Amino acid sequence: MSIPRVKGGKPAKLLGVGFLLQITSDRTRGNGLKLHQGRFRDDEDTFKILIATDIHLGYLEKDPVRGNDTFVTFNEILEQAQKNEVDFVLLGGDLFHDNKPSRKTIHSCLESLRKYCMGDRPIHFEILSDQAVNFQYSKFPWVNYQDGNLNISIPIFSIHGNHDDPTGADALCALDILSCAGLVNHFGRSTSVEKIDISPILLRKGRTKIALYGLGAIPDERLYRMFVNKQVTMLRPKEDEDSWFNLFVIHQNRSKHGATNYIPEQFLDDFINLVVWGHEHECKIAPVPNEQQNFYVSQPGSSVVTSLSPGEAVKKHIGLLHVKGKKMKMHKIPLETVRTFYMEDVVLADHPDLFNPDNPKVTQAIQAFCMEKVEMMLDNAERERLGNPRQPDKPLIRLRVDYTGGFEPFSIFRFSQKYVDKVANPKDIIHFFRRREQKAKNDSNINFGDLVSRPVSEGMTLRVEDLVKQYFQTAEKKVQLSLLTERGMGEAVQEFVDKEEKDAIEELVKFQLEKTQRFLKERHIDAVEEKIDEEVRKFRECRRKNAEEEDEEVREAMTRARAHRSEDAVLVSASSDEELMDTGAKAYGDSDDDLPATATRGRGRGRGRARGARGQNSTVRGSSRRGRGNTSQESATSSRTYKSVPAKNKSILDAFKSLKTEPFQNSSKSFSEDIIDDDSDLEDICITPSSKVNQRFSTTSSFSKRGSQSQTTSRGVDFESDEDDPFQNAVTSRRNR
Repeated sequence: MSIPRVKGGKPAKLLGVGFLLQITSDRTRGNGLKLHQGRFRDDEDTFKILIATDIHLGYLEKDPVRGNDTFVTFNEILEQAQKNEVDFVLLGGDLFHDNKPSRKTIHSCLESLRKYCMGDRPIHFEILSDQAVNFQYSKFPWVNYQDGNLNISIPIFSIHGNHDDPTGADALCALDILSCAGLVNHFGRSTSVEKIDISPILLRKGRTKIALYGLGAIPDERLYRMFVNKQVTMLRPKEDEDSWFNLFVIHQNRSKHGATNYIPEQFLDDFINLVVWGHEHECKIAPVPNEQQNFYVSQPGSSVVTSLSPGEAVKKHIGLLHVKGKKMKMHKIPLETVRTFYMEDVVLADHPDLFNPDNPKVTQAIQAFCMEKVEMMLDNAERERLGNPRQPDKPLIRLRVDYTGGFEPFSIFRFSQKYVDKVANPKDIIHFFRRREQKAKNDSNINFGDLVSRPVSEGMTLRVEDLVKQYFQTAEKKVQLSLLTERGMGEAVQEFVDKEEKDAIEELVKFQLEKTQRFLKERHIDAVEEKIDEEVRKFRECRRKNAEEEDEEVREAMTRARAHRSEDAVLVSASSDEELMDTGAKAYGDSDDDLPATATRGRGRGRGRARGARGQNSTVRGSSRRGRGNTSQESATSSRTYKSVPAKNKSILDAFKSLKTEPFQNSSKSFSEDIIDDDSDLEDICITPSSKVNQRFSTTSSFSKRGSQSQTTSRGVDFESDEDDPFQNAVTSRRNR
């Protein structure tokens, strides 16, 4: 079925179709999984979707050898989409590696999207849901191929990941730029911290209907708690809910990194047919069943090697998903332009016949042994590259050497010099490590230097906020926090490190100090230091128990910091303009004596001029004889505004003593599942969920909701044979435009 393109602005007809949504709660379990022989043809009722995640555009873009790897692979992915004539491309987050991608990265991305995704090829599916809800955070809330000013041949639907998530005062991300340009459809965004309603994009092609759900990256601990508290709801089509193929895209930790630092698969609703899981870089793209929830999970993995770890050494693939009715089939497409990566572990203690720690020449023997291992991996990489000229010349090589048992490591620098022209990572070829001896657990003695220096690729990822929490919990009593909370301080430090929010820590301290002052004022405590300390301790313990309230405090403080950064950026720009005006004024003979005197605390600007307009009085800079003709009074009413200087926070005791004279300022307020990876590049898996056993219970209201943990009806799932696969030769019929 082909539909004509909608010309001229906002598609009023499709925006008005909006299916009503409902949530059902009466569910019973079926008989689980079963095998089935059969096949379906690739025709006008079949969706063809290209699936990829974690492209990480811009990773190591300044590296002279690996700088273009991400851009070349992204072009290959879009080329595969064009070659297979897919209906659309579905990305699972982390399109960009940096939260603030460089101009080179943005330019290369736009160049690729324009080259492969724009054209006259007609679109053969339509959107039935209310697009004003699906794309509510966009200034152009409709899918890009229905825009009359654009010619889109391959639509791209994408959620954001944790690397390119919305930040700043306006909560924008790089995907919003692509969305505004009409090249990507950004969906699955949620800003609420109290409740998440996931509304699907309803797609139809012929007789096949897909409900596409998406949820962009959210801090794992917060989302975990929201799932537990049943604050995450997935809306469902009210009409013929069993006839929809439910596809869910998520970008979170799948493997367990901590008690709540992941999302168990059991948290997801069991009416889902397929989950596309982003964020995890190991390629496990073949759909694997979750027998408890009766859905399938596909983990495409990353398309570029971003860490020298075992999971990245698995061959990279993207997926070509076929959906017809309630049947689906995943075809694995190997990526040919990905730089080859070989990794091997060596335990010296396992070779007593070769290495004796008492031998004075054992170090030379170890070095010769490592050179032999590296040469073998280089030979394997060369043989693989000869079969595919599109792969880069220099491979990635990693040899991890366990020298436990009295051995000594040799010089890595001199060893690496021999392979500068042969490998892409000469400085990281060898990694020496020793197994730590098991000791009695003593939380009071934590070596934070060892934790920080431990490579991320060798174990569990360490987070700054976890280190801050561990430090304060194990520190001596005299250096522990008495007013601030470890959680809030950890979040602030994390924002400072990851997002470069320079005011994050300062604003958190101010916010928590103000809140404590208001609490003491309401309690009417006398200005006695002992009583104040006791009340502060009680107040702090109460806040620590209420995690949601503390999260709200952190978010408020981060909002303040982002607002300050935006204002500072504007004012720095204004200061630069004033500098240019000064230069012009001096050229015409104006002297500094003509400048109005201002009481400021300057930062080396001269003439008392402060960057970021901190500490300025009401007199506006540049108000006298700079070619503007403004008087000081006119400048005071100028349209340019400046950030007022907040008074310094007082100590608790000082502020409490002055309660009667000075009012307080109010502030606004995996399950870890071992999944078997299928190494076959040519294997196609066909999966056919059968219809529900019991009829859904429908409500009389237009919208009804249920929590994500409710029980659902499971479906028998059928596998289809791949013999004489009609998909290899069939091509979807297209309507000539």
